[in-house]
Amino acid sequence: MDWERLAGEETLQKTANALRSNGIEVIIVEKGSEAKEKLLSMIKDGSMVMEASSTTLKQISVHTEINESGRYVPINKEPSKENDAIKRAELRRRLPSPDYAIGSVHAITEGGQLLTASAGGSQIPSYSFTAKRVILVVSTKKIVQDINSGIDRINEHCLPMESERMQKAYGSKSAVNQILIIEKGLNGRITVILVKENLGF
Repeated sequence: MDWERLAGEETLQKTANALRSNGIEVIIVEKGSEAKEKLLSMIKDGSMVMEASSTTLKQISVHTEINESGRYVPINKEPSKENDAIKRAELRRRLPSPDYAIGSVHAITEGGQLLTASAGGSQIPSYSFTAKRVILVVSTKKIVQDINSGIDRINEHCLPMESERMQKAYGSKSAVNQILIIEKGLNGRITVILVKENLGF
């Protein structure tokens, strides 16, 4: 399976329509730079922002903007400085409910379901409930046929790449300990920005 291939236009539109039917707002852009502009325009200055660990956001320089511009309150900045995984997880558990949770997902099904895998689960509460708004930037290469295909993508493609990143950064491999599947968005709180560019894992 070629997990790096961008979705065709027909599949993209089918998926976007399914997401909207599931109560998830969709914005389609061509480039990561457009996704960055859209995302930042949606976040009010002074808001508390929880940024999930995301290669996609780092690639489009959202990470830098959130943490260094002074426009926002990056509530997970302190935990990210902690090298010990247990202490880092404890600090994250103490974080307040953010105004915005931003990040990505590992797969989106053509039926409009969102799949996010996690080793520690730090982003799952914000994605599923605690954040007032959730904004996800997702390359169209992450569109898969169904949930089983999404889980295959996570295990066959995302996990090896994330383990390599974790090994370099922290000296330990990653693991798929939890998978969040969002079937429907409630009260218009989730927005997905689909990008027609190869970004992230």
